[in-house]
Amino acid sequence: MRARPRRGPKQNSRIVSYLTHHLQMFIASLGYLSRQPFSTLMTSAVIAIALALPAGLYIALDNASHLSAGWDGTTQISLFLKDNVSIEQTEKLAEKLRLDIEIEKVSIIDRDQGLKQFQQVSGFGDAIKFLDENPLPHVITVQPIVDQNRPDQVIHLVDALQEEALVELAQLDMQWVKRLYTLLEVAQRGVWIIGSLLGLAVLLIVGNTIRLDIQNRREAIEVSKLIGASDAFIRRPFLYTGMWYGISGGLLAWLLIAVSLGIMEDPVQKLAALYYSSYELSGLGSSDIVILIVISCILGLGGSWMAVGRHLSDIEPS
Repeated sequence: MRARPRRGPKQNSRIVSYLTHHLQMFIASLGYLSRQPFSTLMTSAVIAIALALPAGLYIALDNASHLSAGWDGTTQISLFLKDNVSIEQTEKLAEKLRLDIEIEKVSIIDRDQGLKQFQQVSGFGDAIKFLDENPLPHVITVQPIVDQNRPDQVIHLVDALQEEALVELAQLDMQWVKRLYTLLEVAQRGVWIIGSLLGLAVLLIVGNTIRLDIQNRREAIEVSKLIGASDAFIRRPFLYTGMWYGISGGLLAWLLIAVSLGIMEDPVQKLAALYYSSYELSGLGSSDIVILIVISCILGLGGSWMAVGRHLSDIEPS
């Protein structure tokens, strides 16, 4: 078995020098931005606004989803049974439905109870007394388990219940739930489109800023090329500058979102109190914050890479 060749001192020194230069550029780029705080803050603020808008819409949709989850309990399917179905058959059918994993609750409204309720709410109580027999059928009310990711599941359940032999009519009382989830899905795709466009805007903003920075350092770049510096060596500080723009923009976007939620929190709580609800706004979690900053950092690096690759090759010492 052949032994692995050992790294010589020269190779180790190159690796140390490479890593040391990265660390130096990492710190030096931050120092460069700190020496021009106004322009740095302006660029970071534009990036923050571009990122805060889709992130804020994402939070709004997330809160809307949580709020609508509380309305799922009002979704109800009414099963109007055939006239010749007895109460014993109704109870057996109700017991069968309670075993269905897609159903959360089953209740029975017999024809006598249904007639009393109709007399109370219809305003025809005196006229109903003259009827020879009760015309209403037994009714079974079914409360389904609504999955936010599968709103069509309720529709399939209604179709399945309609096929029951004892059921005359299966009626979904809250079809607006499906419409609500469809609207949320459309809005989510809209947020992705807006986020993609604003992400492209961040790339252009960082790219244009780095382009101006390259032009301002044109003489220094020419001197570096004259003494033999490689493009990768020259590119490094600009890439770290774009990364710092991304990080600062992501942090500012998080701050903007946190401030906006703080402003909205009190009115939302007052509105919830009017409806006797304890609903509270939810913001970005720790993982969401990390994702926001990472995306911002990647966009900053991408914008700077595009600008450096496009304009650095145009600078040659004369």
